[in-house]
Amino acid sequence: MEYKDDMEEKYYRQIRKNWDRIAKPLDGMGIFEHITAKIGQLQQTDMPVTDKNIVVVLCADNGIVEEGISQSDQSVTAVCAENIAKGRSTVGIMADSIGADVAVVDIGINSKEQFDGVEDQKISPGTKNFAKEPAMTVKQVEQAIHTGIQLVKKCKDAGYGMIATGEMGIGNTTTSSAVAAAMLGCEAEVVTGKGAGLPNDKIKHKVKIIDAALEKYNLKNRKQKERADKEYVISVLSCVGGYDIAGMCGIFLGGIEYGMPIVIDGFISMVAALAAKIINPAAAECMIPSHISREPGAALLAKEFAIEPVIMADMALGEGTGAVMMMSLIDTANHVYKESYSFDEAGVGQYERYKTGEE
Repeated sequence: MEYKDDMEEKYYRQIRKNWDRIAKPLDGMGIFEHITAKIGQLQQTDMPVTDKNIVVVLCADNGIVEEGISQSDQSVTAVCAENIAKGRSTVGIMADSIGADVAVVDIGINSKEQFDGVEDQKISPGTKNFAKEPAMTVKQVEQAIHTGIQLVKKCKDAGYGMIATGEMGIGNTTTSSAVAAAMLGCEAEVVTGKGAGLPNDKIKHKVKIIDAALEKYNLKNRKQKERADKEYVISVLSCVGGYDIAGMCGIFLGGIEYGMPIVIDGFISMVAALAAKIINPAAAECMIPSHISREPGAALLAKEFAIEPVIMADMALGEGTGAVMMMSLIDTANHVYKESYSFDEAGVGQYERYKTGEE
């Protein structure tokens, strides 16, 4: 990620100047100096708020599970959503350790049951099986995106400083791989991994299902100009996407609308982020990368974004766990920014920046 010292935004420039006044080597906190400045610019303050955060976990089922592309059936999504809401899952434990809240949202679970602590924003009980018919109607995609945007507004009104994107839905590495292949214009096998732990023969089956769908809906190997069209992205989401992906796309779009930093999680979250960037390129300004997922498509998405995920830990857990880990690092860096001595206070001469090319 490139440092943006020449940005015109006053809060960004002020925070970067403040970092230079801290008694430490210039750029000593590396990428975190840029990230805190970016957050401050979004929040319109030179004292960024990074200690009141929330993880929004969108839960939805995917009809493609009928094709045997996962180890579990759809009933697991509801069970996991309930456990996340009770703080029993990994993301709940991690969020609790840094004082972050968790909001669990049913945006399309295939269950009539309502769970304590799970916000009901259900659009329908799961998507259709995209091997047979489009996963969603365009209207349902737009509804999911709107839901994500409104969730950001709700978090903003509640005083949160950052949002981490999370998801839960059996089969959603298949939907995200299909969407990624369609948006990147690459073969399905390049972006498709084992998800929660498929053996090699099942991965081949998964790729075959995705390839067939991309051919069916004329989404395969489209030219870059076509792939950069927002109507194309909506079509891709409608044909092979999921409610969680469309909803997270809305969260990223809401981030730029409401000036809220949104921390990208892993592969599925990155797919949603790319969709949002194509729909509204300005949305990229609210996105904070976290980690590089073990899913093979993650590296391609990072290259497409020209972003550098900070955490290289071979994680592939989902739920927003990588984004939560990143939040803790951001908050630590922000404490350094707010609490460190300046050169004047330390009684040390301030380091000066030299123009490029000077010694």
